[in-house]
Amino acid sequence: METLIGADNSQALWAVLACIAAGSIWLEQKTETGRRLTSVVLALLGTMLLSNAGIIPVSAPAYDAVWNYAVPPAVVLLLFDCNIRRIRRETGRLLAIYLLSAAGTAAGALAGFALLGKYVPEARAFAAMFTGTYIGGSVNFIAMADLFLSDKSLVSAGVVADNLLMALYFFALIAVPRIAWFRRNYRPPRAGQPEMGHGAENPAQDYWKPRPVSLLSIAFDIAAALAIAALSAGAASFFRRAVPRHGVLLTVLSGLLGSQYLEITTITAALATFFPGVFSRAAGARELGTFLICIFFAVIGAPASFRGIVSSSPVLFAYAAVVILCNMAVTFAAGKVFRFSIDELCIASNANAGGPTTAAAMCISMGWNDLVGPALLTGTLGYVLGNYLGIFIAGILA
Repeated sequence: METLIGADNSQALWAVLACIAAGSIWLEQKTETGRRLTSVVLALLGTMLLSNAGIIPVSAPAYDAVWNYAVPPAVVLLLFDCNIRRIRRETGRLLAIYLLSAAGTAAGALAGFALLGKYVPEARAFAAMFTGTYIGGSVNFIAMADLFLSDKSLVSAGVVADNLLMALYFFALIAVPRIAWFRRNYRPPRAGQPEMGHGAENPAQDYWKPRPVSLLSIAFDIAAALAIAALSAGAASFFRRAVPRHGVLLTVLSGLLGSQYLEITTITAALATFFPGVFSRAAGARELGTFLICIFFAVIGAPASFRGIVSSSPVLFAYAAVVILCNMAVTFAAGKVFRFSIDELCIASNANAGGPTTAAAMCISMGWNDLVGPALLTGTLGYVLGNYLGIFIAGILA
């Protein structure tokens, strides 16, 4: 179908994608509706409207360039904070229940595949995608989609199902500490902490506050991200050739080591751990990575038709619901056995399902200010684990 902006007009399409991403971020930060929908959903909806109206094409070389050249550096930039030593040192008990909760997510992906696999298009890919996003976040969802999903138009339906379910689940987690049954059967949550005094450090505010960014910082961020992405692609290509696909174990090992995103995760986390002064202080990395992710979500909205979203989202919502319910069941069952408190269980499950920012936001809203820092750190660890376990689940289902 002929569109107002042709598929070969890459410069105009890049401008459209960047403007939609920037506008989505502005709406998220400046409006209540935008905050609830999130910038990634707004970006997806923006290009979906334009493509269905015949303004931009459903496929174009510019979109392929985003998949190939923007997504890998974005993942690298968002992993700059993954200092494994610091996470292990500062998260305390929350890390233990978080890891058990992540195991619940992986189990849920396998259970959902067994129950709904024949109804879900490309079920193996969505098993990896839901594992990634419900242990890490959107960046893991993207990485798994890039690796395993052949029909990229299905990503939009997955995003809609994912975000709708997460919104409902967050409401459920906020209600849990107030439900009498949970208060009778689990250690009660700690009392709400008093508001921090003037000048006191709030980890969540520190996470979101604007930071000064210099030309040197931007140069380092972009150069390091591109270098790590290129090194990871080379390492993955080497292992795909070097590891023979003979037998189940070697096939799974080849799939793991031959994945660019697993190499990205390993190399970046290692550098962030051994050189924390360089990577954790790289101002602008989180912001650049998030902007690139928003551009990506704008791309995946372009090939989506409203009819396709309506037809595909319900079964994907059901699959995601199985994953989340297993996560919650394992989290609270383990919490009962090991005597974790309600607040620890809710934050661990939230950090899995939504990532560091939503977990920190829940801590603040509930008055659990002493859990804000651990919530941010464990959620950040999910960016690493989400890629590993997503690829592992896909390898098993292969």
